[in-house]
Amino acid sequence: MRLRCFLFILLAFSYGLGPAGMVQAQQSSSEVVRPVVRRTEPRYPEIARRMNIYGIVKVFAVVTPDGKVKSVEPAGGHPLLIEAAREAITQWRFAPAGAESRELIELHFNPQSK
Repeated sequence: MRLRCFLFILLAFSYGLGPAGMVQAQQSSSEVVRPVVRRTEPRYPEIARRMNIYGIVKVFAVVTPDGKVKSVEPAGGHPLLIEAAREAITQWRFAPAGAESRELIELHFNPQSK
């Protein structure tokens, strides 16, 4: 019974999330956009794939002056996909800059693409 309730809640959260390409990343910010020099692709969660959960995940990454990701804060998306995005983005490296920056990153998840 609990499993059914859990699955229903997960499906309710995923309703309305739009489709996209497998896992594609876009970086956008109104202030600063630092180039990504090393990108790790997110691992698509198997439970999300089985439940056909897809959509866009938006996160803010705080990047240190030397290009390392200091923290990742969710800005929107399904919780299962947000965690996969967070794990990958913490491994990204950005181009060095004079100061710490906050980058908005979008990842597009689609279980049918792989």
